Amino acid sequence: MTHLPIRSALISVSDKTGLIDFATALAARGVALLSTGGTAKALREAGLSVRDVAEVTGFPEMMDGRVKTLHPMVHGGLLALRDNHDHVAAMETHGIGAIDLLVVNLYPFEATVASGADYDDCIENIDIGGPAMIRAAAKNHAFVTVVVDTEDYADVLAELAAHDGTSLGFRQRMARTAYARTAAYDAAVSTWMAAAHGDATPRRRAFAGVLKQTMRYGENPHQTAAFYVDGSARPGVATARQHQGKELSYNNINDTDAAFELVAEFAPADGPACAIIKHANPSGVARGATLAEAYQKAFDCDRTSAFGGIVALNMSLDGATAEEIVKIFTEVVIAPDADADARAIFAAKKNLRLLTTGALPDPRQPTLAYKQVAGGLLVQDKDTGHVPQADLRVVTKRAPSAAEMADLRFAWTVAKHVKSNAIVYVKDGATVGVGAGQMSRVDSSTIAALKAGRMGAELGLPDTPAKGSVVASDAFFPFADGLLAAAEAGATAIIQPGGSMRDDEVIAAADAAGLAMVFTGMRHFRH
Repeated sequence: MTHLPIRSALISVSDKTGLIDFATALAARGVALLSTGGTAKALREAGLSVRDVAEVTGFPEMMDGRVKTLHPMVHGGLLALRDNHDHVAAMETHGIGAIDLLVVNLYPFEATVASGADYDDCIENIDIGGPAMIRAAAKNHAFVTVVVDTEDYADVLAELAAHDGTSLGFRQRMARTAYARTAAYDAAVSTWMAAAHGDATPRRRAFAGVLKQTMRYGENPHQTAAFYVDGSARPGVATARQHQGKELSYNNINDTDAAFELVAEFAPADGPACAIIKHANPSGVARGATLAEAYQKAFDCDRTSAFGGIVALNMSLDGATAEEIVKIFTEVVIAPDADADARAIFAAKKNLRLLTTGALPDPRQPTLAYKQVAGGLLVQDKDTGHVPQADLRVVTKRAPSAAEMADLRFAWTVAKHVKSNAIVYVKDGATVGVGAGQMSRVDSSTIAALKAGRMGAELGLPDTPAKGSVVASDAFFPFADGLLAAAEAGATAIIQPGGSMRDDEVIAAADAAGLAMVFTGMRHFRH
């Protein structure tokens, strides 16, 4: 038989979105409904005829609902091979009815954890019977259709309407989705348990995601790609609302994430801030008295690289800032919100994507970061490192001025988001030169100084803005040469982790050059 009819359905769902319409459509096709607890109650209240699982098993739901479907009368109906004589005989002997369709979505464990519930509440929201039934039905997809996502209700009804049954290919697709759902569920439980029990490196670690978007290609046109989300509520590209423009590409998503995570380091209470990202590195970052001023200062740092870049803002986008942004081609703008004037201005730029997130992510919220390598994954804590000003250690004869210290802290924050080796020049709350991703720290220093010189020329300044600037290095200077390159460019103060075997030599060179230098005691490698 090409398509198998559905005569009976067991429905047990925590998410009742679309339930009544779906069940009503099934009943209209003559499908007998079997259900449990709250689902059965909801179906009856909608006027549908439904049989309780407890009536089939001969046992009431017990132990606060922990035991209700774990019974041969249920699992026999899901697992029996309909073309196997012995299986059919066993069903007849024991009065086990076949279940052709299983509709189950699981206890909301992930949502319970996200809500901040206590340990016992999280434990009670670990579903046992649901995954067992799902796995049974998915294994027996030769005869049983399994549905775990409310989004698939329409597909089931369309399949039935077209063929009066489900095809093997359809059931296989549903089974694949079902196993992925139980795997993701178990991953969520095991990850939560490891954290709850303080195990930072569990023997086995599971990862899961839900497809949000398929893409035309990945980093390059010959690579296939897709975007999966993990269900966390962290404000950002995964949770943002897109107001206009075509779908984000693989590189757009990567760069937009980098931009928004950087700008989130600057609290709105401390004033407007803007970050412009190109190829996952900042081309310019700045604070300003207004958002438009912050954008202009960030843009001025590297006008060439800003073309086709990603703009991230730490507060709601206004019309004045939007007017400045649209003067050049920009791929994506992401902000907590955007007012009506800004949206109207952007509406005329059909290729510009505007994303709003509702909030900024917490830059100090602990989470995990993953990197794939051949044969495995590297897993570490996300770099949420922060050094309070009181913990900065002045190591030179000259201490930084208050203005220098403010710029040093700004530069250090930006350097955390620049690919290593990272050198960042800052003046008056804005980057004026960024050197990123070089194999040598001296090269990064040289590139940042060259960019500062180009900025001065483009703005018609009498000299390079590197003069009178401060410099941040994401890791220590192993030799004095990198520091001296910064001094030659005109920098007056340095912030770096310290910790080199030649720290004394580097400090002496700073003193000889009249520089102020502070050590953070923390590095920010970013590969």
